[in-house]
Amino acid sequence: MGKSFTLVQLRYFGAVAKLENMTAAAAELNVTQSTLSSAMAQLERELGAALFTRLSSKGLRLTPAGRRLLLGSQAFLEEADLLYQAVRDESEALAGELVVGIYSPLAPFKAPVILQAFEAAHPNVKVSFHEGDQESLRQALLDGVCEVALMYDLGVGREFERRMLERIPPHVLVSAEHPRAARREEPVSLREFAQEPFILLDLKHTREYYLDMFKQLGIRPETRHVVSGYETVRSYVARGHGYSLLNQRISMKTTYAGGEVVALGIIEELPPIEVSLVRPVGAKPTRKSRAFERICIELYGKASG
Repeated sequence: MGKSFTLVQLRYFGAVAKLENMTAAAAELNVTQSTLSSAMAQLERELGAALFTRLSSKGLRLTPAGRRLLLGSQAFLEEADLLYQAVRDESEALAGELVVGIYSPLAPFKAPVILQAFEAAHPNVKVSFHEGDQESLRQALLDGVCEVALMYDLGVGREFERRMLERIPPHVLVSAEHPRAARREEPVSLREFAQEPFILLDLKHTREYYLDMFKQLGIRPETRHVVSGYETVRSYVARGHGYSLLNQRISMKTTYAGGEVVALGIIEELPPIEVSLVRPVGAKPTRKSRAFERICIELYGKASG
């Protein structure tokens, strides 16, 4: 016999899951807190599972069962809306909100371009980008904070499915005043820089990716500065504090701190980074997130071959 939970209960559940607070969710839904609490208790009884962990600070956290329900209910509720539109003979144009995860160093390059293309194709969908590092995006996907994420392949395990868009090789970044910058068209060996100060982009999984390159070549970098901002790395390099390894190339050579940087190709065959669309395995995607994926593939997918 099927369970008898309602669409209203699922919508209430989605609001509570998003805000992680019963009072805030009741205010957003314009219902009393007692009504919302009763609906959540009934939903948990029908499903036979606790959906939230109640914290002492009156906040809430999704349980594993709650995360599974959130991942599955988003597409279900969207289909219910489309059924309503079909019965009323209304347009099935996509509408509503979509939260997409994006790896912070990718955001300045990709987010504005994708957003412009997506809004042109689907003007009734409000897209919000949830920026973070690789680890926080993994957790955001598992917690249902975002449906899909644009991120590197680093640290992405078998609990996720990936659609690779681009492979981006690493490059050496030096100041425009560096002796090697005058021959910028000629690739360099990473070994040439073994004795120079190295500036490391310090993000989880990313730092290991760069440091492993040195290990592959049997050299040890002279790490002078460890910073967490992509543009900070570029600014340090431009001001002559050392060289760095990066993947994304920026057409603008001038940095925030002034001075210019030059990207140099690398002779050694070092592993590229893969930019991928990532979602949890088993999560049924909404039509909005599928539309977002199609836009990304149209913009960047051809670069994957």
